[in-house]
Amino acid sequence: MRLEGAGRPGGGSVPSNDELAGLLRQAAVGDLAAFERVYRELSGPVFGVVRRVLLDEAQSEEVAQEVFLEVWRHCARFDPARGSARSWVLTVAHRRAVDRVRSEQAATERATAAGRLEPGATPADGVEQHVETSLEREKVRRCLRRLTALQHDAVRLTYYTGYTQREAATLLAVPLTTLKGRLRDGLIRLRDCLGVAA
Repeated sequence: MRLEGAGRPGGGSVPSNDELAGLLRQAAVGDLAAFERVYRELSGPVFGVVRRVLLDEAQSEEVAQEVFLEVWRHCARFDPARGSARSWVLTVAHRRAVDRVRSEQAATERATAAGRLEPGATPADGVEQHVETSLEREKVRRCLRRLTALQHDAVRLTYYTGYTQREAATLLAVPLTTLKGRLRDGLIRLRDCLGVAA
């Protein structure tokens, strides 16, 4: 699917959360006109979120296009009980942008590491450290999966995607005090799961 002007700010007033949720439900059953309205209303904010992470305009346009493709394919997954349609789409945008940054960083690190190998060294020389790091990451992922959905969203937005607590509360459409409570409970649960001393 190609929408013209992808990633460029859209026009018009933003509909209410209920209207956007309704448009996503219509899009989920194949209503292209409803999806085009979602695109028109949120293309500007999506491009803004992506550009803030990537900085590069051309890459931001490309990632914004990917965001709307993902929203089109998965709009049936939107659950209004977990937050507003706007925050869901903007969270998809932020995740996509961060994924792009991580992908580029990983490619750069691989290229740099390959250049640092001493003559006669093999990539297998760092396998032990790589395995240990991978096991630690998997343990953290496993513990993150034990959080409630609300705790997971709060922790992910503030600790993994770089939003401030106030920005995360806005994205999740909850009061700041609610977000702080979810963070506190989530971090306690993570600490217990990881076996970290208090």
